[in-house]
Amino acid sequence: MPFAFEYLGEQAVKNIRKPVRVYRVLIRLEPVPHANVDIQLSDKLSIAVLPFTNLSDDPKQEIFCDGLTEEIINGLTKVPSLFVIARNSAFTYKGKPVKVQQVAEDLGIRYVLEGS
Repeated sequence: MPFAFEYLGEQAVKNIRKPVRVYRVLIRLEPVPHANVDIQLSDKLSIAVLPFTNLSDDPKQEIFCDGLTEEIINGLTKVPSLFVIARNSAFTYKGKPVKVQQVAEDLGIRYVLEGS
């Protein structure tokens, strides 16, 4: 990420005798590419595990579904030749109707696992 620093001077900080030099990080955000930009898929095998859907009427089973999804993600990360999308990225799709092909395109991956 491109960033710069702005010096804010020396500041008194609780429980520290001497003043501390303080800086502010200035982040310069680049424009997000347009959605029609072609995404290059890696030659490496890649997968996203979407959060499993709770088909029961028991809301307590939601924890089980999330745990199962996380365990599958953790297991797949141990395969050296496999690129696995992080849990946080996969869970952004939780509770949303998604098209698997669109998820694969959005994340730049070849495979998507979903279940219930």
